[in-house]
Amino acid sequence: MKKIIVLILLFFIFLPAFASKYQVYTPDNYKNDFDKEKILFILDFSNSMTEYILGERKVDMMLNTIQHILPTIDKNKEIGLRVYGHRLGLTAFDGCRASSLIVPIERNNGEKIEYALSKTKPRGMTPITYSLKKAIDSDFVGFNGEKHIILLSDGGENCDESPCSWAIDLMQTRKDIKIDVIAFSIKKVDDLEQLKCTALVTKGHFYTANTAAELSKGITNSLNHRKNVDAKIIPNK
Repeated sequence: MKKIIVLILLFFIFLPAFASKYQVYTPDNYKNDFDKEKILFILDFSNSMTEYILGERKVDMMLNTIQHILPTIDKNKEIGLRVYGHRLGLTAFDGCRASSLIVPIERNNGEKIEYALSKTKPRGMTPITYSLKKAIDSDFVGFNGEKHIILLSDGGENCDESPCSWAIDLMQTRKDIKIDVIAFSIKKVDDLEQLKCTALVTKGHFYTANTAAELSKGITNSLNHRKNVDAKIIPNK
């Protein structure tokens, strides 16, 4: 936890030094267009999602919750779906690349996302950082306006990367990315701090969820937030 706090402090202290080396988005050269906001769900299908919580598999709780929320999303809103951990891979390296965009970002995508989720099974590892990289490098390419990621995970990164460190590096050059994180039934403090940091440095929101009601609240609040906040952390109560 101390290392993460130090990384965040260093990021904000030394950010001006990067301006000469990288293009940095500032209020003068970047304008958020919330009407053109693109939303990408990145959902956990790692093997641990087969575990039970309150008598129900975590994956089933997630799917049932999203199934109820999808019809409430404005059909003009552009949304997509990336999943990770949905295949094992022959090696650990392959397992840490198990991340796929299964529904590209488009309008009126709710039914496509629901169908794709019904065909996806939890199997493998938790390549969170790799999934975030693919979202930025591939899934959002060609889109203007704010890019909004809603990341749901039931555990921390287990592919020898740090989503927190990656997010800090990303924010040196990008201000059009916001990552909301929903930590689903996570107990390990280090895992929670890594995910909280990922949300904080991108000015996203951080939610914890241990029940279907809390999960629904986190996803719904994430979809309904229209403005960025300054490093605000919002735990469910």
